[in-house]
Order: sequence, then structure tokens, then C-alpha cells
Amino acid sequence: MKNISNQNIIFKDKKVLLRVDLNVPMKNGSITESSRIEKIIPTLKMLSEKKAKIIILSHIGRPKGKVVKDMSLEPISKKLASLLNKDVLFNKNIINDNTLSEVNRIQNGSIMMLENIRFNQGEESNDSEFSKKLSNLGDIYVNDAFSCSHRSHASIEGITKYIPSYFGLQITQEIEALKKITSEIIKPVTLIIGGSKISTKINIINNLAKKFNNIIIVGGMANTMLKHTGSKVGKSICENDCGSLIKEILDISKKFNCKITCPIDVVVSKNIEGVGENKGIKEINDDEMILDIGPKTISLIKKIINDSNTVLWNGPAGYFENPNFQTGTKEILEIISQKTSSDKIFSVAGGGETIAAINKFNKLDSFTFVSTAGGAFLEYLEGKTLPGIKALNQNV
Repeated sequence: MKNISNQNIIFKDKKVLLRVDLNVPMKNGSITESSRIEKIIPTLKMLSEKKAKIIILSHIGRPKGKVVKDMSLEPISKKLASLLNKDVLFNKNIINDNTLSEVNRIQNGSIMMLENIRFNQGEESNDSEFSKKLSNLGDIYVNDAFSCSHRSHASIEGITKYIPSYFGLQITQEIEALKKITSEIIKPVTLIIGGSKISTKINIINNLAKKFNNIIIVGGMANTMLKHTGSKVGKSICENDCGSLIKEILDISKKFNCKITCPIDVVVSKNIEGVGENKGIKEINDDEMILDIGPKTISLIKKIINDSNTVLWNGPAGYFENPNFQTGTKEILEIISQKTSSDKIFSVAGGGETIAAINKFNKLDSFTFVSTAGGAFLEYLEGKTLPGIKALNQNV
């Protein structure tokens, strides 16, 4: 892996095109959550200390090759400058014939952020001419955007064909963490997986069932499993036509000796604003919905985690937005936090709802690694080759 921490790479006087993911949530022009901005700071500091001329490439939203004022990166450049306590130049134009002369004025150790890369028509289509034009702006390319590396875009994949290319610090950390739950596993290893639809995560389950010792299914996915194995789920979120998928999961897990665990008791209510009642999985009425796992299931999950050396978590256990249905998610977080802090397990979490739950209960520092990568995280778990990673590995 060609990483920027390699001491043999000379960055002084070099223009470094740094691709990062600054697609942060915004409301009325203000940034509401800045963790993605904060995560790129170590790479920026290293390059700045090595006297590189840093040119940041990033995006926000899906402007589809058009300039959209509300998707400008200018507010993000100001936030980054504040976090660094350092000037960050901002280039307001899309990439054109003048861009090269503008970036050539950057001084060693300085930073310039270009406007939203997706304002350019050739970006998302991975146009070869645009990729060449982009590469001409720099001497070295660094990808530090794992969360975008499942996209075959010009600033992710195309550019690597024309310029020396390297892994950044953040993307390296992400890959190393994910290797420990996919290829360099310390067993026993457990997956806790939730979400509304089992059909969207079937490939993850089937890929990891070949390597993991335990898969614990919670959330709406568990409702589907329960229904297709003979339990009542009332009016819970559930997929009705997944019999063949359930059979596939059970067959693969049996073949590779991976134990599948589903809830044995649950918390139900007639609506998501309700109070909740503990029930066995055979006791659910037609007008009730499952909104959390019950105490017996929590105890079972805790025992499995206690017996594990590695834990991967993707998806909350219930409708944690309502305090009446947050116990399962909160208890899973607590046991993982305790085991991680005492160095008893290697823990990784990822996925939008999972991150939201972790943030709600202030447990961001309680995991060995937390991935904010979204789609790239899930595709990596499916065993797919990410175009951005493949491109960097092929660059010589």
C-alpha cells in the first residue's frame, strides 16, 4: 500500500491534489455536524509540515454537473480554516483554463480548496479528458476519501491513470480496521446487524457468514426472519417475499458453522409514540409492532459479545429515537464500550443509523474504529472491490 507516511516521498514544492469527503450535513448554510472535516486534519497537517502545496478536492450533495449555490464548499473551507487556525484559500470557480495558473500561486505548506468537484460535468461520468485536466493541476494525488471510493468518478478513479497516487492517513486507517473484520480476523467474531430490509444486506450476511462465528440479527431485519420462521410480528416493519433469502442465509450459515441469533423476546407497542410492553415472540397481537429487543434477548447478546474477540456492529436494535425503545441499542453500546475499553475486544461500527445512535449516547470514542463511510463501508463488507482502492493499488 503506497501511503503518504512513506519517508521516501518528497512533498516539498509539490502540488498535492488531496481528495477528501467533506459531504457534511448542512442547514440554512450552516454545518450541523463536522466530524468528516475533523478527520482530514491529520493528513493536512502532515502534508503541510512536509511543505506540500495542498489542493483539496471534494464535493457536497449531487449537483449533477451543474453549479448549485447551496452546494458550494465555501462554508466548509471557512470551517476548516477555523479548525486548523490557518488560512484556507477558496477557489470559487469550476475547473477551467485559468485554474492551473491559480493553483500555481500556492505557497509551500499552504492550502487551497477548489469548488465542489461535482459542479464539473466530467466528474461523475469519469470522463478521461476531465481526469487528465484534473491531473494537470498537481504533481501528486492523494486519496483520503474511503467513503467515496466505491464511486468510479474522475477524482477517485480516473485521475490515478495520469499521476503518481497514494493512500492518505484516514483511508489507510479505515482499510486496516476493516481488514481486521474481513480478512485478518481474531476469532471468535460476531456481527450485530440491523436495518429495515434484509434484502439490502443479504450480500453482507452471506459474505460474513463464511468467516464469522456469530451473526445477531436485530431491527426490522429480525422481524422478517421471525415471520419466515413461524413467529408473529403483527404490523411490524417486515418484508413478505423473502423466503428464499432466509433459506439462503440459513443454508450458508449452517455450511460454515456460523450461528444465527434472532430475538427471543421483544418490546411492542401499537404505535411508535407508545410506551412499550415486553412480550415473547409468540405473543404479539396483530395490532402491535416490534420496536425493540426484550431483556432476555439483551442478556443473550451480552453473553455472545462477552465470548467474542472481535465485534462488528451495523444497525440499531430498535426505534431508539423514542426513549421507550432505546434500551436494546443502549445496552449493546454499553457492553461493547466496556469490553473495548478494557482491551477485551476489537470493535468496529458503521452505517448512518448506527452512527446516529452512537452519537446520541456519546459513545463515539467507545469503539476501536467507527466508520462514517456509508455505502463504501457496506460494499467492502459485501466483499466487493472498491474502484478507488483498486485504482490506487494499480498505480505505479
